[in-house]
Amino acid sequence: MKPVSRAMLLLALLLAAVNLRPGITSLAPLIERIAEELALSRSLISLTTALPVLCMGLLAPLAPRLALRIGLERTITICLGLIALALLMRLASQLSAVLIASSVLLGAAIAVAGPLLSGFIKRYFAGQMGHVVGWYSLGMAVGGAGGVVLVLPITQTLSNDWSRGLAFWALPAMLGMLLWLLLPNRAEPDDEQRTSSGLPWRQPRAWLISCFFALQAGLFYALATWTVARYHEAGLSLMHSNTLFSLSMLMGLPSAFLMPWLAQRFRNRYLLLMGCGLLSTISLAMITFAPTLLPEFWALSIGFALSGSFALSMVLPLYEAGSPLAVSRWTAMMLCFGYCLACFTPILTGLARDLSGDYQLPFMVLTGLALLMTVLAWLMRRGPRVAPG
Repeated sequence: MKPVSRAMLLLALLLAAVNLRPGITSLAPLIERIAEELALSRSLISLTTALPVLCMGLLAPLAPRLALRIGLERTITICLGLIALALLMRLASQLSAVLIASSVLLGAAIAVAGPLLSGFIKRYFAGQMGHVVGWYSLGMAVGGAGGVVLVLPITQTLSNDWSRGLAFWALPAMLGMLLWLLLPNRAEPDDEQRTSSGLPWRQPRAWLISCFFALQAGLFYALATWTVARYHEAGLSLMHSNTLFSLSMLMGLPSAFLMPWLAQRFRNRYLLLMGCGLLSTISLAMITFAPTLLPEFWALSIGFALSGSFALSMVLPLYEAGSPLAVSRWTAMMLCFGYCLACFTPILTGLARDLSGDYQLPFMVLTGLALLMTVLAWLMRRGPRVAPG
């Protein structure tokens, strides 16, 4: 088989990354309508976001084992196929059980694909990981923003049927699967197969990084689920509320690419993390207490800060661990612990809204979590200064 060009490898990585978020973020502009039509409480409808995130945490440690058995490239191909299948199931999501089941399958596929895409970067782009991680983060941000910005016009085009609007995102997943089928499936080296895959549970810094990742992921998925509803409750029109959330997601595009690039050039990347955490705190405080005061500005700032926090957290294991296998272990622990905790924030936010009667109280808690994220970044500031090899 002919060797694959680096351009095609990068295109495959980008297309896979684009498909990791639309299945989740496309629900946000439609979630109140879906809850009303299916007669679901907010805490129950939030399972459509929470369950994929929980799966992403619980199943992340299984990804390396599957790659050893099937091959890294072919496992990612299968995951893209499962993402497409999960989204096609949403054609029948007028049945709430089908909608929730599709979310579980979606989360399982993303759980396995995510860590393996980091391994893919390590395998083919070892000399320029920071730069390629920037493209990878940008791809995820594009997919997440596309899910938010395009789902309403797509739904309106498809007879205003929200189930078709959700299922539309199976098309880019199928395109990604076809491209990945063209890539050669390389077997893992024998020494990798004999090496223990234990995670660094006894490393204090691994816990700090995992907690930081959990907070930023929890904030992202809570906001992806409830931001539109928060703005709408505050008196803004539904179109204006969706526009604000779309602006937030779009602002994540430059941040997702810029932050890993800056992390390669600053000896202390934790200063960037602290800046993102502080900006997240201020932005969330404004959305909580004054959602109609300069809403466009704060929507842009929260999008920039949270996307930057995610992109930076994805490169942290590269700086903390010395070998590719150690990086994989740190990443697996970060994703496992982080997503298992993050899955609760959409549910608890929806439950708090049901109990309190408005979104101000749950968004006050989210603001406190952003402040805690800033504190964790400050605690990590004395970390290693070496760049990844």
